[in-house]
Amino acid sequence: MTAPIPATRPAETPAGGRRAMGVRRFGRVNWLGLRTLAWREVMRFMAVWQQTIFAPLMTAGLFVMIFSLALGQGRGEVMGLPYLVFLGPGILMMTVIQNAFANTSSSITAAKVQGNIVDTLMPPLSAGELLAGYLAGSVVRAGLVAVVIGTGMVLVTGRGIAHPGWALIFVLLAALMLGGLGILAGILAQKFDQMAAITNFVITPLSFLSGTFYSVQALPAPFDTLSHWNPIFYLIDGARFGVTGVSDSSPVQGLIVCVAVVVAVLALAWRWLDSGYRMKP
Repeated sequence: MTAPIPATRPAETPAGGRRAMGVRRFGRVNWLGLRTLAWREVMRFMAVWQQTIFAPLMTAGLFVMIFSLALGQGRGEVMGLPYLVFLGPGILMMTVIQNAFANTSSSITAAKVQGNIVDTLMPPLSAGELLAGYLAGSVVRAGLVAVVIGTGMVLVTGRGIAHPGWALIFVLLAALMLGGLGILAGILAQKFDQMAAITNFVITPLSFLSGTFYSVQALPAPFDTLSHWNPIFYLIDGARFGVTGVSDSSPVQGLIVCVAVVVAVLALAWRWLDSGYRMKP
């Protein structure tokens, strides 16, 4: 008679020197998983740097050239600045905003459409780690775009950065805000057509109608008041203050508004990632 097969030994409790199954074995934060996701998001856009870094520079250059040719020397000063000096920070932030949004939204939407979103959801990553990993890609991409376009802007205008600290803060807030909105849009959209609709009818109008090419002081009522309800206006206005030293509104007020919006957007993004809303079957 064969010997009976011994019963499977149950997992020992932490008191016995071993952790039970299902307990995280890497501390409060899965640093390896977080670094891997962040690295994936960075390498995803760096693999096509001609489209993600070089193309925004060309687009910004075309905007400057078109406005220079169309307006010539007949355009007067805006807020005491030559028009091209006034225009530069707006174009810089508009490009940062579009790229930060595109990085997270395209990553999540493409994973859902291609059916490999499970590769992101199955690893032992918490909602906060997923959020941080996705945002890391947006921050790096936005930062690279800002450096490239900012360098070109300084060379073209011949002027330096008036308040580098303020400019850096608002670029970072723009990356976090639009990166978070990109996560929300990527979760909502089930196909690329829906994402294109969000980009074309929400993000692009908000970025264009926020003082990018003009001062909101020149708008008639009630559009000048409505512009102050657009959080992207404060991002562009704050960056303009950082670069040129002048702005439509108080940079401190803009900082408070942008921080509040960033906190609200990231809190909602964390909640949706935590619940698996429109991502898990």
